[in-house]
Amino acid sequence: MQALYDSLGTTYAASRRADPALVRSLAEFLRLSPSSSYLDVACGTGNYTVALSSLGGKWSAVDVSEVMLAQARAKSDVVAWVRSDAGCLPFPTSTFDGAICTLAIHHFGNLESPFAEARRALRSGSFVIFTGLAEQMRHYWLCHYFPQMMTRSIENMPSEAQIRSALSRAGFSSVAVRPFSVTRDIQDLFLYSGKHRPELYLNAAVRANISSFALFAPHAELEAGLAQLATDLQNGTFASIKARYGSDAGDYAYVVATDG
Repeated sequence: MQALYDSLGTTYAASRRADPALVRSLAEFLRLSPSSSYLDVACGTGNYTVALSSLGGKWSAVDVSEVMLAQARAKSDVVAWVRSDAGCLPFPTSTFDGAICTLAIHHFGNLESPFAEARRALRSGSFVIFTGLAEQMRHYWLCHYFPQMMTRSIENMPSEAQIRSALSRAGFSSVAVRPFSVTRDIQDLFLYSGKHRPELYLNAAVRANISSFALFAPHAELEAGLAQLATDLQNGTFASIKARYGSDAGDYAYVVATDG
């Protein structure tokens, strides 16, 4: 996975940036305080770390990819950027007052080690995860155009039950899940950011920075799916296809774990 993000890291800034609405929600769930210390687990290029640090608190961030961290360091010299695996954090026990992990848990080899390490590193506060859930992804209309890619992506994404169970085993006694629905003006172009703007997926630069397209899309399926999507957008068929995939479960979720 490090090799993937070393590769993605070279172009990540082209389409990935902190979405203001997500930043506000993360800050609220953290109960962000200027006098507190926070950790970003698997921070990538640090988009959310930098945005949140501008709102307050003392921030540290870890990622396994040096390519990603090099970009993060260029964005802020206030954050303490550290190369580290999420499953073995280089911080003393009870260091932080809160932690986040955005769009990354599906890349962990297991959930137990990173979650246990996050719990160990916290002295108080919440561990806030922003992620897709396997059961939500089955309602992405991308399944129509890229079925093999989405099947493999869903298999790789933990379910709500798996996340809850792993957090409980890590020592978190309370877990709340809040659904998030993609809006038309979302600024961080992750996997389902094109829910209301399907033309985004026709842009190779956008696809290049989405791990599902990079990892799981067979070339033949990708070419056929893109061609069919372009045709459906042109002839007006897309709207009816999108309508088949409606869901009240949200597209992503905030998972807020606390100890007490």
